Amino acid sequence: MTPPQRQRRFPAQEPSARPPAEGGAPATGNVTGNPERLFVIGGDGGGERADIDLVTLIVARTEPPASATPEQAALLRLCVAPLSVAELSAYLSLPFSVVTVLLTEMLAAELVQARAPIVRQKVADRSLLEAVMHGLQKL
Repeated sequence: MTPPQRQRRFPAQEPSARPPAEGGAPATGNVTGNPERLFVIGGDGGGERADIDLVTLIVARTEPPASATPEQAALLRLCVAPLSVAELSAYLSLPFSVVTVLLTEMLAAELVQARAPIVRQKVADRSLLEAVMHGLQKL
């Protein structure tokens, strides 16, 4: 009886290492791994950015206009309900800095609205704590 032959596995090629498609253009794949594509999406980012952090909530004000880029249209479709910038970055698989540049442009065009996150009170209401305490004592 002969032992089974092992087949050699080759690592998967990176999307940027794919051979060019017909017509000489590179094959499209995961665009987030390509820094040139990220520059095209976000621009040079040299202008002022809006004061946005990871927990800022973003809400769409309008439907995506015909002139919107695919990334802007995706952001507007996602922001029907309030979403944090961190969630948007994760859903679109884009770095936070690129999403910040996109949102700054969209805030200037009044396509989206930025809201501060809802902050809970640091100290609970005394009457609420007393009600909880009395409820636990009755158990």
